[in-house]
This record gives sequence, C-alpha cells and structure tokens, in this order.
Amino acid sequence: MPVSPLADRFIQLAYDPGISPKGGGLPGLAVLKNVVNSINLFGIVAVVGALAVSLAVWAWGHHTGGHQAEANGKKGATVAAGAALGLGAANGVVAFFSTLGSQVH
Repeated sequence: MPVSPLADRFIQLAYDPGISPKGGGLPGLAVLKNVVNSINLFGIVAVVGALAVSLAVWAWGHHTGGHQAEANGKKGATVAAGAALGLGAANGVVAFFSTLGSQVH
C-alpha cells in the first residue's frame, strides 16, 4: 500500500535526529563559560549599586516629602531585587527547562 505524501511529511516531522548537548565538541567552551560567569558577576555588582541608589532615593523622598522620588525609589528597589533574582536563578532556570525539554518525546 503506497504511503501518501501527507503521511510522508508526518513521518519526517516525527524523525528523531539524535541531537543532544555535549561538552568538548568545540574549542573555547571553557573560555565562553568564563566570559558568561564574568558577565553574570558584573550584572550582580551593577544590581547592588542600583539597589543602593534606589534605596537612597526612596529614603530621601520619604524624608523630604517628595512623593515622586519616593515612588521612583520603590520602583527602582523592586526592579533591582527582581534583577538580582533573575541573575541568581538564571543557571537553575535554564537547567530546569533544558531538562524538561529533553523529556519531550
């Protein structure tokens, strides 16, 4: 019985190419990891500075009655806290979704 072109197409879509992440295939992986680690550290240091400035603006706005400055300080502190959470959790989030994605069949 001949297979229809549509069925052929679905068979091609279901084909498993057998690709999975593997270290050591390309040179420079250690250098790339070092660069990404350094960028992450730089981001964390920048977030610490942003948090300090935001908290100072929040306190200054509160004590001087500047409601706009106080609101901006609160927003800045919230954004800095979120950025710190994202930077700290980046490796775990990527590992979680990578593992989850590898379970799809």
